[in-house]
Amino acid sequence: MNQVDLAGRTVVITGGARGIGYAVAQRSLKSGAQVALWDIDAERLQRAADELDGADRVSATVVELTDEASVEAAVQKTLAAHGKIDVLVNNAGITGGNGTTWELAPDVWRRVIDVNLTGPFLTCRAIVPHMLKNGYGRIVNIASVAGKEGNPNASHYSASKAGLIGLTKSLGKELATKNVLVNAVTPAAAKTEIFDSMSQQHIDYMLSKIPMNRFLLPEEAASLILWLSSEDCAFSTGAVFDLSGGRATY
Repeated sequence: MNQVDLAGRTVVITGGARGIGYAVAQRSLKSGAQVALWDIDAERLQRAADELDGADRVSATVVELTDEASVEAAVQKTLAAHGKIDVLVNNAGITGGNGTTWELAPDVWRRVIDVNLTGPFLTCRAIVPHMLKNGYGRIVNIASVAGKEGNPNASHYSASKAGLIGLTKSLGKELATKNVLVNAVTPAAAKTEIFDSMSQQHIDYMLSKIPMNRFLLPEEAASLILWLSSEDCAFSTGAVFDLSGGRATY
């Protein structure tokens, strides 16, 4: 494992209690960072914080990412615990299950868009001013190859991730001269608990589209995310990095 230097940095990870977010937290701690885990699941959040090696450098905050007041309260708690925020990893997301577009309930559509797109907007809106004040920041948005290609029976999820790619590009351009860099990664499916909300048919479909014929490992995602979170990433912003096992064609 190559060493990424995050010594002295504070990393906020949304959805940090499990899956890719938890893998990013583990790798961040090994790289010398302090870690702020944000998650909606209080019980799982506390367990994750307790289990992480280097827990004296970890804070845990229950946050509803679609609520502006909740996000702002999480920012203030994180600043009180760590003093600053250098890195934001917008990892939290939901699939909303599977169904054709005309069969999706409007409330399901809205919830997926709110969590996967409005949530990252609100976290960026709340944290970017602090990064600008400090003259440094790295933001990594966890999108999806579905945001590039559009998965059938997942239009709500695909649209939310396409929107997140657009947000990344716009915000990256706005901050390009401020030493606050904004990038996205587009993973193919990683076998995490998010599979519990998908049909087996959809899981099989996703696997069939990956030339490597396997799912992404969370620690593989963490390797790229950590580089994008570091000072070594110095001339990439508004960019989209593939993590699809050869699936993406552009």
